Amino acid sequence: MDEIRYQKQIRLKSFGKESQEKLAAASVLIIGAGGLGTPVAQYLNGVGVGTIAIMDQDTVAESNLARQTLFTPEDVGKHKTDVLIQHLQRQNPSTRFINIREFLTPENALHELADYDLIVDASDNFGTRYLVNDACVILDKPFIYGALHDFEGQVSVMNYQNGPTYRCLFPEEGNTSAILNCDENGVLGILPALIGTYQALEAVKVLAGIGEPLSGKLLIIDTLAQTHLKVGLSVVPENQSILALKNSYGQPMCSTDMTVTTLTSEEFWAKQEVDRQQQVIDVRNEGEFESGHLENAQNIPLAQLTERHQEINEKASVILICQSGMRSLRAAQLLQSLHPEQVIYNLEGGMNALEAEGWE
Repeated sequence: MDEIRYQKQIRLKSFGKESQEKLAAASVLIIGAGGLGTPVAQYLNGVGVGTIAIMDQDTVAESNLARQTLFTPEDVGKHKTDVLIQHLQRQNPSTRFINIREFLTPENALHELADYDLIVDASDNFGTRYLVNDACVILDKPFIYGALHDFEGQVSVMNYQNGPTYRCLFPEEGNTSAILNCDENGVLGILPALIGTYQALEAVKVLAGIGEPLSGKLLIIDTLAQTHLKVGLSVVPENQSILALKNSYGQPMCSTDMTVTTLTSEEFWAKQEVDRQQQVIDVRNEGEFESGHLENAQNIPLAQLTERHQEINEKASVILICQSGMRSLRAAQLLQSLHPEQVIYNLEGGMNALEAEGWE
């Protein structure tokens, strides 16, 4: 342990050399290398956590750069974990890094989480959060929760010393498919940096055994009003014992066993020229659709797709579109299960890809 590097931390009366040694011996898995995961990794690496694993299969996109500020335009198209770990190695060469270039799934969750002292959930969807929670409950591991919505952020410490779990906060998965992630709803780049930093701080408190971690408490930060609200969480005993992982978690890191055929924007326009019978379904909500849509598109919001799937013309090929391609991917998976014989496409990149080409 480099005491000179960490001397300012060691000098803290409530921290000291003992806490620094605990950090050096600790191992953390960060699930997600995006807006939350990037600051979490940067600060845990900075304070001296000995082993940091980063799990994500995504690549850097230009739209990431405003909020994932360790990435540069030269990194676009590269795997996030590769780029992030290269940067972190330069920041702190003494850290041991583990690169897990995969999405979290029910099949790999228990195996991937088993070897770490603490899990940081830096994902951006409900499916992965429930999956992280259930795997941590089975393995008896604490995890740091963080989430964003509009200008608000949330932070808590889950499954820590018999404290509440994520299911105590959100008991049922329910119909969460219509709730947007930051790619679809938008986010101000400073907010994930703030919440990710809070997550890193909670991780340090848990690993070093200092202070009062946010176990049994949900910190809600409204950045427009600059208010901080701390809400108590109660333990629901049945949520502290889960016998087995479920087979499906809605959208576990956007991973799926069901293959969906995708179209690039170029392929989409080419199909428009030769196949006039195809049905274009826009699965964004009504407000988004009204703000701008393709002339031949029909609006069936994702949340209504199950009850309105009879509106799909089974004799036509179907192209599904949303803002970024994520909701339409989920819609394609759903429609494939409802209409297994139908030809279904997902427009990769959604309206963002079309707008990037100059569509108005």
